[in-house]
Amino acid sequence: MLRRTLDRELQRLQDEIVLMASMVMRAIKDSVSALRRHDIEEAQRIIASDAEINKKRFAIESDVLVLIATQQPMAGDLRILAAVLEIVTELERIGDYAKGIGKITMLIGLEPHIKTIMDIPRMAELAMGMLERAIDAFLRRDVELARAIPREDDLVDNLYNQVNSELLALILSNPRNMEQSNYLLWAAHNLERAADRVTNICERVVFTVTGEMSELDQDVDNSSEPHGDGAP
Repeated sequence: MLRRTLDRELQRLQDEIVLMASMVMRAIKDSVSALRRHDIEEAQRIIASDAEINKKRFAIESDVLVLIATQQPMAGDLRILAAVLEIVTELERIGDYAKGIGKITMLIGLEPHIKTIMDIPRMAELAMGMLERAIDAFLRRDVELARAIPREDDLVDNLYNQVNSELLALILSNPRNMEQSNYLLWAAHNLERAADRVTNICERVVFTVTGEMSELDQDVDNSSEPHGDGAP
């Protein structure tokens, strides 16, 4: 009886992760769209909706702790539950990045963009594609996929470096561009960090299946992680 209950609850937790991931991916997509379109109203909605992502995280964490306390999970089950705790934490932080981009949109307001917003949406597309497949790897316990996804982080990093170089050139050409350049760089930085968070999820997938914890991207450095919601 305990085993059936535990299996049912583990499946439900995985369904909740899928739901939370979809919330986060939508928030990132919408936040970048709002930035590109100067959509202040949408930015306000994204900022407000972050509370729902946080609520989902805390609800899943609470359910995990109840299962550990009441259902006598075995070692493999505990690895799954530990992965769930890690994944929802990473998802919540990616949601913070969407909120941060929403705040950046508010700060820029209706001021014309100093550059065409092209690379930032591409970064979002790549990072969220990585996230979608990382969640799929967790659901299918696909270690090969989990190991492969972090290699795509280089594409996101390259775009970030390109944005950084272009904004620096704009500042050098006209110091008045500094404020908005800083805002746009923070938006790009949030997406670069979102991709790094996906790498952390992939590491948990590998741990869930193999019991081994190893870094899949040696270049990831959480010491540079900004505090708060990823807004300047």
